[in-house]
Amino acid sequence: MTSKEALQTLLKSYYRYYNVKEEGVEPPFDAEAEFLAQDVQYFLVKSAKLGESDSHEYIYFAAVDHLTLAQAQMLDETAWSRGMARVEPKPNHRNSDVHLVILAEKMDDDAAAFLKKLRRYESYHHTFWGWSHYRVIALETSTGKLTCNRMGQILTKLFGNIKSAIKKESNEK
Repeated sequence: MTSKEALQTLLKSYYRYYNVKEEGVEPPFDAEAEFLAQDVQYFLVKSAKLGESDSHEYIYFAAVDHLTLAQAQMLDETAWSRGMARVEPKPNHRNSDVHLVILAEKMDDDAAAFLKKLRRYESYHHTFWGWSHYRVIALETSTGKLTCNRMGQILTKLFGNIKSAIKKESNEK
């Protein structure tokens, strides 16, 4: 399975809850997804509002043939800076997380080691106005090998269907 085919398979799982954009996405990314959740809590009646919060996720997808360390660094820096430019911290802001998803047919070991060590976090007004986490996950489509940073470990469940499709394809060959 090529990285472009894997991207199309992965995007199907995002379409239900995210606003996915494949056309007109600025390079180096092949697709973007955005999620917004607004939560309001009331006490007995709607006029007595207890609290409200906004939660955002910005996801950047890249499908490459061969992921090198330099390319991983560039994708990392670009995703974080673009995601942080979209954050609008305010009193009701809970979180705005940035995700980087890389699908590569071949991934260098030093690029995988770099992605594992990534740790980025931003706090706004000592977390009174929310925070931003950075999740990174990369899949080598030729082998099914997953690499993620500590925060990106919760994304590994999403990649189960792609990994099973890769194993099925390799068994057919």
